[in-house]
Amino acid sequence: MSKIFQRVFLIINFKTLLITGLSIASTAFCLHFEIKADFPLTLIGTAIVFPIVFSIGGAYKRREVALDEYGSIKAHGRALFFAVSDWVENPPQELKDELKENLRNLLNSCKHVFSHPKEQLEENEKGVYSSFEDLSKFIKSMRAHGLPSGEASRSNQFLSKMMISFERIKHIYQYRTPRTLRTYSDIFIVLLPIIYGPHFAHNVTSYNYGLEFAVPIMFSVILVALDNIQSHLENPFDQQGEDDVYINVDKFIRNLD
Repeated sequence: MSKIFQRVFLIINFKTLLITGLSIASTAFCLHFEIKADFPLTLIGTAIVFPIVFSIGGAYKRREVALDEYGSIKAHGRALFFAVSDWVENPPQELKDELKENLRNLLNSCKHVFSHPKEQLEENEKGVYSSFEDLSKFIKSMRAHGLPSGEASRSNQFLSKMMISFERIKHIYQYRTPRTLRTYSDIFIVLLPIIYGPHFAHNVTSYNYGLEFAVPIMFSVILVALDNIQSHLENPFDQQGEDDVYINVDKFIRNLD
């Protein structure tokens, strides 16, 4: 039950209360001074709902790509571990432990990069490429343990694909859905519930007493909830939403053996 409430409060927050309060105040003002108008509701879909749904779709696709590339990093990291375990004759445990530590450092560095502000990216990604360099040196050292040159070349391909996946995730982390579209939606989410006060006042004549503010409340809650959903999907690494990408380093390393 507590999880349900947590999810609800992710989409209904202070912004929801603020916009709802403004919508109710606008409707009450128009009722008091008998300011009434029958505005077309299609304007809401055109001005807000369509842009927000478009942004949600774009943010969701970005999250799915990030998951695919994160899976690619883990898959090729596991392939490197199998190369040590199966391609090297009687590999010493120290070799496996060294690779585990290198992979742990890589994933921890990735997690550090994506969970911190973009302004720190240039400094933080140095740790990621330092981990990639350690893995490159590790692959080279495997030749001394009897790894054939062809298999060493293939291991370097695994490393290359891990680096490509990191760069793709980094671009998702760096670049959001169109900022101008987000600004546009934010402006109209605030303005339309206020502007539509005369419309709500016009329609209350057909409502029972006490339901005058039901429509402006639902109107505001739905619009802001959609905007909050989009905001939580916008950055899939900030660990603030239910659908974020979580880099579980310990579980990955534990499951290698």
